[in-house]
Amino acid sequence: MHRRDSLAVAGAALAAALLPPSPVLGQPVQRPAARPAPAALTEADRAAIARAEATLAGVRTLKARFLQADARGGTAQGTVWMQRPGRARFAYDPPSTILVVSDGTIVTFFDRAVNQQSALPLGATPLGTLLAERVQLDGGEGRVTAVVRGEGLLRITVVKRSSPAEGSLTLTFADTPLELRQWTVVDAQGREVRVTLFEIETGVRIDQALFRFVAPDFGVPQPR
Repeated sequence: MHRRDSLAVAGAALAAALLPPSPVLGQPVQRPAARPAPAALTEADRAAIARAEATLAGVRTLKARFLQADARGGTAQGTVWMQRPGRARFAYDPPSTILVVSDGTIVTFFDRAVNQQSALPLGATPLGTLLAERVQLDGGEGRVTAVVRGEGLLRITVVKRSSPAEGSLTLTFADTPLELRQWTVVDAQGREVRVTLFEIETGVRIDQALFRFVAPDFGVPQPR
C-alpha cells in the first residue's frame, strides 16, 4: 500500500471511531442485523458502571496522545484535547491532513488533502457519551450490554437504547485507580476501530481556540 493510501485508510478509520457511518461521510446505510439480547446486569455490574460514570464525569479536561487502529491494519497517531462538556480536538501527526473538532454541539471531520468537510451533531457520535456533562452509560439513550472485569481492566459496552443493532461503544478502563485508556467502536456492519490513549494529562489548561473549527487551514497553532 502506498503511503498516501495508508494515510487515507488511517484517516477514514479515525473518522469511523468518532462519527458513525452515514451519507455525510459517503458510506452506504445498510439495514443492521439483529443481535441477541444481553444478559441482565448484576449488582456488581451496576456498581462498576457507577464507578466508571463517576470517573468520566470527574475528568474536566484532558490532553493525551492517541494510537488508532482499524481491523484492516491501518494505524495512526496524534494528539487529543478534551474538555467537558462536549469539546474535543483530534489532530494527526504530520504529514497527515486529518482533523476532528467538536465545539460542544457539532463534530466536524476535515481532510485538508482533498478539502473535504463533514459534520454531525455531537449526540450522534461516541463523543456525545464520553463528554456529556452528566455521564450516563446505562441511562437515557445509553444501555450497557456487557461489563467485563479482570486482569486489572474494566470493559463496559454501550449501545443506543432505541437502535442497539446500529453498533456499540466499548470503554476500557485501567483499574486501581480507574482511568479511561481506550474505546472501541463497532458499527452495524461489524467494522471495528480502536483508539488507545497514552501520556495522559488531566486537569490541564486548554486554549479554547482549539475547539473552534477553521477551514481550510488547521487554523490555530497546537500547543505542546
